[in-house]
Amino acid sequence: MRLSSSFFLLTLVFLFFIFPAATSCCTKLIDETCKNSSHNDSNFSYRFCKTSLQAAPASRCANLRGLGLIAIRLFRDNATDTRCFIRELLGKKGLDPSVKMRLEDCLDMYSDGVESLTQAIKGYRAGEYFDANVQVSGAMTYASTCEDGFQEKEGLVSPLSKQNDDAFQLGALSLSIMNKQK
Repeated sequence: MRLSSSFFLLTLVFLFFIFPAATSCCTKLIDETCKNSSHNDSNFSYRFCKTSLQAAPASRCANLRGLGLIAIRLFRDNATDTRCFIRELLGKKGLDPSVKMRLEDCLDMYSDGVESLTQAIKGYRAGEYFDANVQVSGAMTYASTCEDGFQEKEGLVSPLSKQNDDAFQLGALSLSIMNKQK
């Protein structure tokens, strides 16, 4: 009986003292990474960075290289979700032809972006940071080009402004962390 109570006590010590210290260390890496990255890159804020990275459960125990991979995955997930949202919008009846045309262009761009980000993840995992950088940069261009398409016609409002902005910020965050790997 004494052995089981000693084990229980040891488990409690671990949970209350050691585990929070490890979690705190990992949270500190996210905090430092976001402070440094957002200070050096005005394309995203500290809050956006921290909120985005902390949304991924694996970030709590990731090193800097792991945070870079998480950022690229978040970007790819965003692009995938945006692509689905565009399909939903295109399925609505009575869509303005100008909006429809631009949404179709955006759908193509986001589809290319998902593929580019899948390649970026492969490159990043292999340590091919230059190739990953090119792929992430391309996907960022798709998001900004999508948004710009709606600006071409006066009075046309993009239904994708938030998605495009988030995509661009996730791309900038990915590049910022990736550039620290060189």
